[in-house]
Amino acid sequence: MSGFLGPLDFDSRIPRRQQTRVATFLISAHGALARQFAFTLPMRLDAAWQTELNAQFYRESEIVSLLMRATSWIPDLALGYMAASWETAWLPAPIDGIADPRLAQAVHLATLAHAVHAGIRPAALLPVEANAQDPFVMALRRIEFESSRLLQAQILFLKGEDLAPYRDAVSAALEQRHDSVRKLWRETLASIGVDAPGTE
Repeated sequence: MSGFLGPLDFDSRIPRRQQTRVATFLISAHGALARQFAFTLPMRLDAAWQTELNAQFYRESEIVSLLMRATSWIPDLALGYMAASWETAWLPAPIDGIADPRLAQAVHLATLAHAVHAGIRPAALLPVEANAQDPFVMALRRIEFESSRLLQAQILFLKGEDLAPYRDAVSAALEQRHDSVRKLWRETLASIGVDAPGTE
């Protein structure tokens, strides 16, 4: 397997099958985050960390919208069962030691978002000779740039004073999420002949 997407076509573009599968995985992950941010947002913001939920909801939605338009799609029958396993993986899981359901949901979202933004580096898969003007290439680079910005918000929340009494539970949940996301990302890339860098 190669560590990069390709081989590139005659226009130095990423093969459409690889675009389709990578984009579908990213849309599943960021779409799940957008949905869960939307459902977590209260009608009235009464805590400082809730304002960041609002901002992250819109950024995740923009990532999904960008991928929908920038990807050169082809039919892929395998995506049915693959997407089902991804969507199941994004669901909230109980967090031992946090009884407040609102706080537990916020921790779930922050750990999932941290794992997605830190563990998935799509631009690292692009070969240097990839067409820099290709919309898909530009989209992957934009997503990685946005992920690095979004990651800071998750770090601030997960290390904040509100979660100080639950530090061990948060650390365990974060590690579990990272393992799950890395596994799914590796499997997705392996299915298109790509060896994910930096996931071992």
